[in-house]
Amino acid sequence: MTKSLKSSALNYGLYLGLILSSFTIIGYAVYLDLFTQWWFGIGQMFLVIVVGIVSAMKAKKILGGFISFKEAFTAFFITILVGVTIPALVGFIIFNVVDVEAANILQEKIVNSQLAMMEKFGAPQESIDMAMEQMQKEGSFFSLGNTIKSIAYQLVGFSIIGLIVAAVTKKNDPHAA
Repeated sequence: MTKSLKSSALNYGLYLGLILSSFTIIGYAVYLDLFTQWWFGIGQMFLVIVVGIVSAMKAKKILGGFISFKEAFTAFFITILVGVTIPALVGFIIFNVVDVEAANILQEKIVNSQLAMMEKFGAPQESIDMAMEQMQKEGSFFSLGNTIKSIAYQLVGFSIIGLIVAAVTKKNDPHAA
């Protein structure tokens, strides 16, 4: 993979990370309940996918319209890796260093939101109790371990999408040997 391709993917990752970090900071500073809204998470997920696709398409353009599956996936993955790691670290710092009390309040709001959603969808009380017990066992949602797990889960999920994007984006050069 050429240096300009990696540089482009890294730049898109930095842009994505800054945008998502600004959402985290705004949510923290203005409205903590934002983090409990389903559409907020879906919107961020959609943004990550779109920026990953744009990065893969830009990589294809950099290579003159031809890109291998590996190069397309790598461009997507680098963008996503940088883009989800930065806001995760920003959130970790905010909720573990800057304002631990906000983390406790937000965790309680998230637990209550999950409980209300499970009840709304008619989950059996036994399932609700098990889910609540599991959430309490995990401890702080904002611990270093949970932050790393969150990044890993996101990378796995987005990598699956990245494989699809790479398959659609790849275009072999017919003049290459």
